[in-house]
Parts: sequence; structure tokens; C-alpha cells
Amino acid sequence: MAKNQKNQKNTMKYMIIAEIKVDGTVQRKDVVGALFGQCEGLLGDDLDLRKLQRSTKIGMIEVNIKSEKGKVNGEILIPSSMDNVETAIIGAAISTIERIGPCNSKIKVKEIQDVRATKRTQVVELAKDLLLRLVSDSSSTSKSVIDEVRSVLTTEQSQFFHGLTCGPNIESSSSLIVCEGRNDVRNLLSAGLKNVICTDGAGEIKQELIDLANTKESVIVAIDGDRGGEMLLLQLVELMKVDYVAQAPVGQEWELLPNKTITKCLAMKEPADRFAARISDDKEKTETPKVQPTEQITDYAEHISKIGAREAILIFEDDSISDPIGASKLAAGIEESERTVLAIVYNGQLSKRMFDIATKAKVPTIIGTSIKSGEEPDSELEAWATSDWT
Repeated sequence: MAKNQKNQKNTMKYMIIAEIKVDGTVQRKDVVGALFGQCEGLLGDDLDLRKLQRSTKIGMIEVNIKSEKGKVNGEILIPSSMDNVETAIIGAAISTIERIGPCNSKIKVKEIQDVRATKRTQVVELAKDLLLRLVSDSSSTSKSVIDEVRSVLTTEQSQFFHGLTCGPNIESSSSLIVCEGRNDVRNLLSAGLKNVICTDGAGEIKQELIDLANTKESVIVAIDGDRGGEMLLLQLVELMKVDYVAQAPVGQEWELLPNKTITKCLAMKEPADRFAARISDDKEKTETPKVQPTEQITDYAEHISKIGAREAILIFEDDSISDPIGASKLAAGIEESERTVLAIVYNGQLSKRMFDIATKAKVPTIIGTSIKSGEEPDSELEAWATSDWT
């Protein structure tokens, strides 16, 4: 029974909320009886309360009353799945009841609440909460999430902190974003980020910046998508507190990123210790002897600069190319191709997964920007990394 009542409430559109006052002592069953009895025949068969309840157009009527000094007052709740006109008529009908048993009474409808609007409000509030949790730092506390987001997501002109270009909230915010140059700061400010400061290059890092970072709950270093950005990160992690790293797409700089890409890069931030370990492995790899690719491979690799990060193209037997394909759809793209694929050109680091895709599809050659440390292709696959070239 309780389950049926719950299901009925979930299908209701409106809730009639009325207050009741009775000059005498009555019980809940007396009030319910008066509602059904005195409304019977008043509105015709189509709006008879008993028939409406049997057909679930009217839900279970709730009567919450209390008795004090010989008088009763309380609240009546009537859920309705009818349209707003019919619901309003029911509300008007119960307002005509002037006696309950031998006692004078008064029923006044306070409001007819749109249940769906209430649910929409709940959805909006829940969505706001989920969004705040998504964009807030993992170390942030819940005491000032809204203030924190509001303080960060407001555009304002750049300022200076001991000669370093910065946003206005670097001292008041609990988190800090550190980037390389002043133009990076200005672009991040235009995206609405106010807790950002630059290092003015990878030279000497000012002690004031080091002290500032060490006071923050969370510090994100935003580096360009090149070796220079990675070198800056390795320098900073040795000097000051760094919690996360957000890197621009390969070959791109923060000062030129559009707002959408800025948001995506920050959302994909990586723990600093893990990032530093990974690029240290990459550095060791780049120190291996350089290789000289063939002219054909060099020509194929030129396509890397024309596709987005973590996108690939297929080169067919007639040297024509496919449209860019995301890494997650690469295997399906090769399988759906009706032509023989000579090579895969990928704008990103080659890993075992990429090697397996190429090997399974019997593609003889794959080209990427680098090869993940410790991972090698099968003997029948020719793998090239542009980072290894002379």
C-alpha cells in the first residue's frame, strides 16, 4: 500500500495546500469524511472526489491537524494529476465546506503548488552542486565553495605581485594557478580566472611567489604543450608547493588557447608528482641516439601539425588520407575502411594500445610524437616517434 501511495505521488502534477480551522474537536477521519461527503454531487460525476481518487487522478489526501483549547487547526494536502483548471476547481470546492460534524469550520486554500516546478528547482540545485564539485579542487573544503567559484569566475584586469603579472584574487583565494608568461595570465583572466600568476619565464623564481604558493591549499601549474613548459614544471616542483599540472595541447600555448580549451585542460589536470615522473622518463628516452627517418615517413609526419591532440589520420595505399579520427574510434575507423591502410599518423604519445590497434589491423607503419617509456611495438610493426628524429 505504501509503495502504491509513493508511485501515485511521483505521477502528480499539483498539490493543493489548504489550511483548516474548526471550532470544536474533530478527528482526521471526520475531516476526510466531510471532504468526500460535502463535495459529492457538487461538481458532477466527472469531478466526484471518490471517482477521481479511484482513478488516481486525486492521490491520498493528507490531513495534519492538532487540537488546542477545544479548537482544531491544521493543514490539508491533496495531490492532483489533473490539469490546472480542474485542480483549481477542486480547490475551490473544498473551500465551500463550512461545517464538519456539528462544528463550524473554515477551509482556505493557501496555494496550489506546481510539483513539477518544484522538481525542476531541485534538479537545478542538484546540478549546481554537482558542477561545483566538478570544478572545485579536490582539496577544497565545502565551507565556501560558492564564494570560491564566484571569486574565480569573474573577469578583471591584471595586477602585479612583486613585479609578477597576476589576477586580483591570488592572495584571497585558497587555490593558485601558476603559468609562465604575462600573456598567459591575461588570456586566463579573459576566461574568468582571477587566481592566476606568472613566473616571468623559467629563469630565477621569485621567493615571494614561492612563499605565496606554500600558503595555498591547492597549486596548479599551467604549462605550455612543449619541452620548455615541462622544464619549467621540473624547476618549480623543486622550489615550491605544486599539487597539480595542467598542460596545454601539444605544440600550443596558454596565451592563445580559447576559453573552451582552457576549461578542458584545467579539468584534466594531473597530480604533479605523477606528471613529473612521466616527463622524466620521456626525457631519458629523448636522450637516446637520434634517428633519421626516410623521406616518405617525414612526409607522412607533416600531417601531425594539421590534426588535433590525440587525433589520428589514416594514410591509404594511394597516399590519400582520411578525416581526423579520435583515438577511441581509431580501431573502428580502420575496420570500416574499404581501402588498404599503409600508415597511422597520431598526434600524441604511442602506447601499447596504439601498437595493438595497428598490429591487429595489419597496418605496417605508425607515427606519433613520442613512444611511452618501456613500451615497444611488435616486430612486424614499424613505429616512428618525431621526438627521436635528428
